[in-house]
Amino acid sequence: MTDFDGTAQSWSLVAFCTVVTLTLLLCVLTGPDRDDLAEFYTGYRSLSPLRNGLAIAGDYISAATVLTVGGVIALCGYDGVVLALSTLLSLLLLMVLLAEPLHHTGRFTMGDALGRRLPGRAVRVTACGVTLASLVPMMVVQLAGVGQLLAYVLGFSDSAMQTGCVVGAGALMITYAAIGGMRGTALIQILKTVMLLGSGLIVAALVLHTFGWSPQNLFHAAARRSGAGDAFLRWGLQFAGGAHRGLDMISTQCAIVLGGACLPHVTMRMYSAGSTRQVRRAMSWAVSTVALCVAVVIVIAVGATALIGRTGVTAADPQGNTAYLLGARAAFGTQLSHAEALLFTAVTTAIFLTLLASVASMTLACANSLAHDVAAARRTTTPQRETALARLAALAVGAPVILLAVVAQHRSLQPLATLSFCLGASAIAPALVYSLFWRRYTRAGLLCTLIGGSVSVLVLITGTNLVSGTPRSAFPDADFNWFPFTTTALVSVPAGFLCGVLGTLLSRDGTTVRARDRYEAVEPLLLAGPSRHAGG
Repeated sequence: MTDFDGTAQSWSLVAFCTVVTLTLLLCVLTGPDRDDLAEFYTGYRSLSPLRNGLAIAGDYISAATVLTVGGVIALCGYDGVVLALSTLLSLLLLMVLLAEPLHHTGRFTMGDALGRRLPGRAVRVTACGVTLASLVPMMVVQLAGVGQLLAYVLGFSDSAMQTGCVVGAGALMITYAAIGGMRGTALIQILKTVMLLGSGLIVAALVLHTFGWSPQNLFHAAARRSGAGDAFLRWGLQFAGGAHRGLDMISTQCAIVLGGACLPHVTMRMYSAGSTRQVRRAMSWAVSTVALCVAVVIVIAVGATALIGRTGVTAADPQGNTAYLLGARAAFGTQLSHAEALLFTAVTTAIFLTLLASVASMTLACANSLAHDVAAARRTTTPQRETALARLAALAVGAPVILLAVVAQHRSLQPLATLSFCLGASAIAPALVYSLFWRRYTRAGLLCTLIGGSVSVLVLITGTNLVSGTPRSAFPDADFNWFPFTTTALVSVPAGFLCGVLGTLLSRDGTTVRARDRYEAVEPLLLAGPSRHAGG
């Protein structure tokens, strides 16, 4: 270990502790002053468009984007770039199609948005179940990543230390969600976005400077050192071992684009805007920020391959998940000044905060749904009691997630991340599209969409090569791989939409008429929002 390594590790530890202390203080200072539902769930819709946009961008630029997608970019080149751009396309889809209707119909949770037109306890309970099913796997991925990140940055390999880091980070996420509420978690997301983008821009500039400010030189240098040659610059490298590379790639992009736009911790940000105009402005800031972040991740991840080669990337992690950090480290060269060491510490701290912020937002979304859609909807309750239930729900969600993260931290986590996106694309996306835009859509159709789409994903994903059949699977020693694609979206997304159609068509005629009448009653709200905001 070099002197710089020891210094950087010391600085990183100090920085991590400082960030934890600062964010906890900010949560206490900005959290609800009293047990008020609107303040806890939406922060009184007081976030400015800029702050809300940065918070939305923070939800999109998760550790999965920076680390996992960065690894795919570093190892597979073109396919990884397309995957990163799919994240941006997903946000554009949310902005154009769903953002304003969700703001108009939603109050606190996805159950509110779906139940505005199709009310019923069954709808709320099912919506809560799908919320948990889609977010808990992603929370496990992010939380398990904390132990891996700290092990890499701080240089320890002891399994007990990694487990301790996972438990400590899990306790933090519960605290952020329970104390900070919407405003507290939004502030953490904003801080994370600014740190990640600021440090990333400097590193990306250093990488481009190394290659004469020419992206073409950068990509060709990466192709030479990728071990794949020109295939690094063409599509299909990520799915080279599959029998249907083109369809596999389409399925993956479909899961990212549709699933990313509809995950509940993202859609809940639409409810925190004060007006229709503020939703549009917030989404404009979010799209601009995510576009810049995606460009930064691409440059740094490709730079990792160009500077240290595929062998160097896979030596640190076979999946390439540390490519972003390796690219940042390599950009400084071998002789590192204290200023460069400090900048690298800023990069690692931003990744650490990215992990914490993402899990905190997801915990809040799950806790809100449990408290508002299940516990409080069962009986009449006071706002104070419901707020207390939401805080307890954060603990009820967080404790099992911590346990699952401890168990899963030494296995491949890609199946869990894929599961989240596929559930968002196959169950939540059809339910939102139909409930917001189809006049005849019935409660039975909605339940069939949510349940049918979820079941199709859960059944199909067990047969993918992410779960078994390859050395990189979650269960590498088993082989029950029967599904021909890496993700389920190519089959499960049509299945989710088809279940909604069948459920609606098989409903009784009277049910269909009532559904159409209810849609006509809320149609002005969907299209223009409350009358006081119609001019915004």
